[in-house]
Amino acid sequence: MPDFYYMALSAPCRSVMLTAKAVGLDMDMKPLNLMAGEQMKPEFVAINPQHCVPTFVDGDFTLWESRPICAYLASKYGKDESLYPADLKTRANIDRLMYFDMGTLYFRFGEYVYPVIFRGADKPDPEKLEKLQEALGWLNGFLDGHDYAVGNNITVADHTLVASVSTFEASGIDLSKHSNVVAWLARCKANMPGYKEANDQGAQEFGKMAKAKL
Repeated sequence: MPDFYYMALSAPCRSVMLTAKAVGLDMDMKPLNLMAGEQMKPEFVAINPQHCVPTFVDGDFTLWESRPICAYLASKYGKDESLYPADLKTRANIDRLMYFDMGTLYFRFGEYVYPVIFRGADKPDPEKLEKLQEALGWLNGFLDGHDYAVGNNITVADHTLVASVSTFEASGIDLSKHSNVVAWLARCKANMPGYKEANDQGAQEFGKMAKAKL
């Protein structure tokens, strides 16, 4: 059974948990409290010198960064290729949206909330919220005309994006201007295997912490 080092507050960790649920993979769950510095323990640094989560250990193979972990799980353990299709153009679009989540969508959320939650800022910057809403508008456009991020089937791009967007929602970010995002989020909640256990609980926990500060 693979080992999975994670923190439930982390949206990237939860995206991997969603993919694991989708492929029916049981993992040996090893929670780390980053706020207490558990990721700096020598035994974990020996596994991942970058000392970050999520970290996935599958026998003699160790991988960190959530998006490649999701792709690896779908490719190795998926019952078919629907989560990460082999078609070059489809896969490129899935990768594009996972990188969009990492470099733009979740990044802008972090720029808005992290200074207040983790760095002692008195209040969030409204210009950062505008930037986040702009990114949500782009996602809204990407979703136009189909049920999920890339076409009408759930892929690992949806796992990555929903872990982020559900965290935004739980933190009180207004999604109402983005009707495609709202409808897509509802579909993901209803149709992703193990959604509540893998994602919702951690998102709500993060949201409770965020709302106390924002």
